[in-house]
Amino acid sequence: MNEEKVIEILGLTKKFKNLTAVDDLGLTVFKGDVFGFLGPNGAGKSTTIRMMLSLITPSSGTIKVFGKSLQTGRKDILKRVGAIVEKPDFYKNLSAYKNLSILGKLSMGEVSKTKIMEILELVGLEKRYKSKVKTYSHGMKQRLGIAQALLHDPDLIVLDEPTTGLDPQGMKEIRDLLIMLSREKGKTIFLSSHILSEIEIVANRMIILDKGKKVIEGKVNELLNKNKLKVTFEVNDMNTSKNLLDNTAWKDKIYSSLDNKIVFILEPEEIAPLNRYLIEKNVEVSAVIPTRSLEEYFLKITEKSK
Repeated sequence: MNEEKVIEILGLTKKFKNLTAVDDLGLTVFKGDVFGFLGPNGAGKSTTIRMMLSLITPSSGTIKVFGKSLQTGRKDILKRVGAIVEKPDFYKNLSAYKNLSILGKLSMGEVSKTKIMEILELVGLEKRYKSKVKTYSHGMKQRLGIAQALLHDPDLIVLDEPTTGLDPQGMKEIRDLLIMLSREKGKTIFLSSHILSEIEIVANRMIILDKGKKVIEGKVNELLNKNKLKVTFEVNDMNTSKNLLDNTAWKDKIYSSLDNKIVFILEPEEIAPLNRYLIEKNVEVSAVIPTRSLEEYFLKITEKSK
């Protein structure tokens, strides 16, 4: 893992009168991370991002980006950051190309046509660059928003709920785009979301926030590996299978059984021995489906924090 710190937050707190929206938050994002910023609505995610982008001022705490204090190095830092906060907005009667050209001029001066077309190709919109934005689907508008954030080739991309309101295809398009930006373009991505399955797929590290407080932080695979798996065995004969299991230690590991499916709670290394046992007893096992849901993990973790 790259040990270069892109974001370092210590003791970050934001109070609005009697409400503490963010409470003594600390986190670290390393270069090359796709960092999942997880939490239910109202957890303090958007408030944290607004402080990171210097849109609002913290009540206390420190924020460093690229090793510089946001308080003193704001201008230099923001030159290297691309962000989407809430829904991206565009001139709907203008084309995608014209929108990016105007937005580029407003923020950084003239942007070449070659540069704009490269970015549109990057987000998969090059074939519709002449189309008016009002003809775009919600997912296409989100990708155009990411294109806007990429205009100045930032090192850090900050996205606040980029898949909200998208259909499954639109979510997949955004997910594939983020994976590509990370793996092929070397971008560091800070991704806020409450859609846990998305974070499980794209992020390598994550933090869970609840009621403004950090609940847990770490590598996604290591955090999930601490949990037992929920494993579904599809069998040809439920009654025979359950009778066989009644006389074994596997009985205590059964989570549920319905129709031809028996669900167990198992350690990863227990799956193969159980499968072998059933087959040796002449039970036909048509499928073994392990699931380790980040959503279940999230609910378990946030429940502990209450």
